[in-house]
Amino acid sequence: KLSLADVKALERVGYPLGEVVPIIQGTAEVRNERGKKMGMSIATTAAYSPVRNTNTSKGRFINDSDVTGNRKVVVIGNKIADKLFSGLDPLGHSVTLNRVRFEIIGVIEKKSDGGFGGPDFDSAVYIPISTAKSALGQDKMSNILVQAASKKDIEDAKVKIRTTLEKRLNKEDFSVTDQAEILKTIQTILGTLTVGLAGIAAISLVVGGIGIMNIMLVAVSERTKEIGLRKALGATPNNILIQFLIESAVLSTLGGLMGIVLGVLGTLAIKPFFPATPALNSVLLAFEVSLATGIVFGVFPARKAASLSPIEALRYE
Repeated sequence: KLSLADVKALERVGYPLGEVVPIIQGTAEVRNERGKKMGMSIATTAAYSPVRNTNTSKGRFINDSDVTGNRKVVVIGNKIADKLFSGLDPLGHSVTLNRVRFEIIGVIEKKSDGGFGGPDFDSAVYIPISTAKSALGQDKMSNILVQAASKKDIEDAKVKIRTTLEKRLNKEDFSVTDQAEILKTIQTILGTLTVGLAGIAAISLVVGGIGIMNIMLVAVSERTKEIGLRKALGATPNNILIQFLIESAVLSTLGGLMGIVLGVLGTLAIKPFFPATPALNSVLLAFEVSLATGIVFGVFPARKAASLSPIEALRYE
């Protein structure tokens, strides 16, 4: 329901509102003679660059004369530049957005990989909002960005925005949120995922530990005569205990190392689609946990082996 008239109304409010940036967002097929790439399209004004901290690595961003002159110019993300202009300077070349030809005036510096379901700004194109109707087939605002005069003015700015828009729209037609609320929502989601993954990991560790314990119990049963012979030759219960604890720790550590290798390979495999990087502290933590799991679940079999009577052990069939 948002429109350019709403943008003008917000601009007239003044302090504590700063820049007011209209956005018409959609998707566009960016094409040239070298190929094509789907990307996010953002039709906006010159104020978008400072408000969103979106800078160009080459050329320039959209300016006011581009908007007022209805110029068919576009600023492209670096992934689009790499895909369609590999080895070439894209400035001055043309691309078509949904069959409408635009001249490239800039390339955005690397911004985001679009991780965690977020927008991929590196595959975005930016055009003057006045060309949205012809290029995107739409003229309704997706959202309006408003910059507060300062951090302490954010809540006051939200009240002014809400009051202004309620005079023009129904309450259910819009919502006002700030970056802190969005960040808090994301942190809540990540916290829930972390708890869930920790629960799954704990169950996996218990199941793996029980498996190790069973394997070691079988090993004790199969090596009863060996244990009896060692005790008869002077091995103390502590020697037997340490031997089986070491074997259990080695077994679990080998499993942990296999898991680390698979985890790193899996991370590298999804890296083109999700911004994932193997973290050294996570690898070290996984190694320590696997070692500790082997020791904890190896205590019972090791104590059982250490407590065997050498005479009974030698007679065991």
